[in-house]
Amino acid sequence: MLIRGLKIFNSYLYKSHNICNSNYYRSTFFSTSAVLKLKEEKVKVGDYDINYLKVGNGPRNVLCVPGALGSIWTDYAPQVKGFDREKFTLVAWDPPGYGKSRPPDRDFPTDFYDKDADYAYEFMKAINLPKYSVLGWSDGGIVGMILAAKYPESVEKLVIWGSNSFILPNEIELYNNVKDISAWSKKMKEPMIELYGDRFASYWIEWVDGVIALFKAKDGNICSERLKDIKCPTLILYGEKDPMVDSVHASHLHTNIEGSRLHLYPDGKHNIHIKYAEDFNKRVQEFLLQQ
Repeated sequence: MLIRGLKIFNSYLYKSHNICNSNYYRSTFFSTSAVLKLKEEKVKVGDYDINYLKVGNGPRNVLCVPGALGSIWTDYAPQVKGFDREKFTLVAWDPPGYGKSRPPDRDFPTDFYDKDADYAYEFMKAINLPKYSVLGWSDGGIVGMILAAKYPESVEKLVIWGSNSFILPNEIELYNNVKDISAWSKKMKEPMIELYGDRFASYWIEWVDGVIALFKAKDGNICSERLKDIKCPTLILYGEKDPMVDSVHASHLHTNIEGSRLHLYPDGKHNIHIKYAEDFNKRVQEFLLQQ
């Protein structure tokens, strides 16, 4: 859940500073596609022409799922650049209604994470990669967990970070406080406005409202009941200074996903795959390559 902070009274001051930093790292890598000159493609899945990038020709397929309103280049440039292309075939996509996988825009009903998991499953079938591992950041981790639970025959391994299977009441307060982007700094807004134009402000509000509606409809639960159904090897990474995701979430996931591994970044925040890209890529690739 990439929430870009505002400097709000007392308890949110520290959190907001770090959220700004998280978006800064997104903007740093946003134009990497032009540098790498990689060709994006589109494939029809349901009502959407899904925009995606496939790099490498290795035997191990990997799907990268972005965070809230994220895209290939806002969220996964360090992995596109850094993964071994002889060992992996890396697929990064703009989920339905995100980035260049629009129009149409999307809505956010209380089951939108489930719908995204279904789209991911159909998308990978459409590009003829029926078996793969999943990398999921933030919202993408939620989608990854549901995908692994619902389609165990397809998901070989799962890597998630900055993710949660339920929502705490205090997190809803934080979402509400960052709902209006007019108070965000120029640096915070620019990457997403470049991606969505004037539509971003209202689109962000719709996402926040969708998360709040989910919280109210399901008493804060997102997918906790599905954790027992995740049978593939799972690696959970967590930045111990993450202002977005309380440490209780990492602990809960590790406890409830059978056989999962947990690695902590003591000074990491929400964007450990960007901030610590070299270590992250090395650690994740080793995990994916293990028999």
